[in-house]
Amino acid sequence: MIKFENVTKVYHKTIRAVDDISFTVKGGEIVGFIGPNGSGKTTTMKMLTGILKADVGKIIVNGFNVRKEPLKAKECIGYIADSPDMFLRLKGTEFLDLIGDIYRVPTEKRRQRIEEFAERFELSEALSSPIMSYSHGMRQKIMVIAALMHQPPVWILDEPMVGLDPKSAFELKKMMREHADAGNAVFFSTHVLEVAEKLCDRVIIIKKGHILYDGTLEKLAETNKNESLEKIFLELTDK
Repeated sequence: MIKFENVTKVYHKTIRAVDDISFTVKGGEIVGFIGPNGSGKTTTMKMLTGILKADVGKIIVNGFNVRKEPLKAKECIGYIADSPDMFLRLKGTEFLDLIGDIYRVPTEKRRQRIEEFAERFELSEALSSPIMSYSHGMRQKIMVIAALMHQPPVWILDEPMVGLDPKSAFELKKMMREHADAGNAVFFSTHVLEVAEKLCDRVIIIKKGHILYDGTLEKLAETNKNESLEKIFLELTDK
């Protein structure tokens, strides 16, 4: 459902934020995207969503070329950015209605989905208040609801657990698993290796724009016996 083919992104003519990377994320998979700060994770995700244009290579989402068919590709995506500080002057309900209008979600289905997600994330009572009055965690929750409201087959989540309380983080992880088990794709970045270990079917480790590893954590552990995942990651990214 996601396919990168030899994708490169260069900043300021010389800085290769992403350097000739290729990978796939299939339906039914949760794939974790792991790497140190500045490794190219957010740049990769912004190219995947069409926010940034790749300088070289091809990106396919659910069969649509992001460069040639951007609207069709974006309709397939539910994207949670690394910052939830957007549309702060709108009330929660106003923001969700705006997103529902953009994705042409029918009113009845929209109300049903908002109610269901708000209940799962314990946000129902806050929806009538401006988003600027929300805590960071509450802002993160409403961005999750907005991203998932049109039921996209491909979820792209940039550090989605940051700011969430334990119960909401548990609910989101449960929803990610449900989504993948229904044959959809989940691609998310995280710095929390324990989350990746428990949740991911596969991980992609990136450093300075290069993919260092693409596979299961079990296979990675087999090649580094008697070492913790944290130590393996640090040794791999410090080389």
